[in-house]
Amino acid sequence: MRLTSVASLSALAACVVAAPYGPFPLQDGFPSPSPAQLKGIETLAGGSLPNGPLPTKLQPSAVAALQLIALNEIFEVAYFTDLLTNITTNVAGYDLAGYNRTFVIEALTAVANQEKLHALGANGILASANATQITPCEYMFPVSDFLSAITLAQTFTDVVLGVLPQGQTLFASDGGDEVPLVNLIGSIIAQEGQQDGWYRSLQLKTPSAAPFLTTEAPAFAFTFLQGVIVPGSCPGVDIIGASIPTFGPLTVVSMPPDMNSTATFAVPGTVAPSTNSLVYLSGQNLPLTVPISTVTSIGGLSYFNASLPFDSGFAKGLTIAALVSGTGVSFANASMVASATLYGPGIIEID
Repeated sequence: MRLTSVASLSALAACVVAAPYGPFPLQDGFPSPSPAQLKGIETLAGGSLPNGPLPTKLQPSAVAALQLIALNEIFEVAYFTDLLTNITTNVAGYDLAGYNRTFVIEALTAVANQEKLHALGANGILASANATQITPCEYMFPVSDFLSAITLAQTFTDVVLGVLPQGQTLFASDGGDEVPLVNLIGSIIAQEGQQDGWYRSLQLKTPSAAPFLTTEAPAFAFTFLQGVIVPGSCPGVDIIGASIPTFGPLTVVSMPPDMNSTATFAVPGTVAPSTNSLVYLSGQNLPLTVPISTVTSIGGLSYFNASLPFDSGFAKGLTIAALVSGTGVSFANASMVASATLYGPGIIEID
């Protein structure tokens, strides 16, 4: 088994020297394509936007959920557009040596256009309900070659797959006009799962990581996503932030070489074993709370250790860590963890 981590997207971005990326509007008119341009997007995507009636009423929580979906989908459009540009213009590190270049370009072209339809769909639903739509941001992508780009694509897709079912639960409980959105989001989950299996295969990982994938709360996805958004470039962050909180960064400093060992984390604040614990979300298991230890302060950061008891209920693939208030606390679900979280998510990939 391999244990890897994404220290934090903001920390990684600080290590990669690149100009902010803001390509919009694209040549095909996205995010506001004409009918003819939309037809071209649909052709490249392999299918059309759904043609059924759209909701005209949404609960405030549903508005926030769809805005978060739109924020993420627009980011993904930018990400895959940039990746395709790097490949097709022969940027160093993106020469696809050892890969079927034609197939990879065709596949990523389909993905980029599918994400455009996801974004247009989410904003279309918001517009139908007279809610605020989400506009593009500027981004910083902490990758430098094809493999690192695919690895990050797998990670953010894992995060997306963890939060979309929360949207289904929300829409189902709200009822009314939102009920048809349950099936719509289900179809997106399946499509994202197909993507994720390909990204894993490109890294020679088992295409399907685990029987039950990791769940999370929207605040974890929102915080994670802000790690690639240039601060101040995106009104959508403030709009969504009125409903969904943002946590402080939790950096996974080092992972143990073996399972059932100890990992090291860091946060930009004061922590103590007497007042804080670490919680893991992995698979569909109950959240697992472990104590922290060996706290040291260096350069404004607090470093601490916590056990990683894989055999106590972990799944391969994505595991999310969160530093919470309290010790010895049991949580029934990811939403309860989010309510107690101070720093997170720490992103851990176990393969």
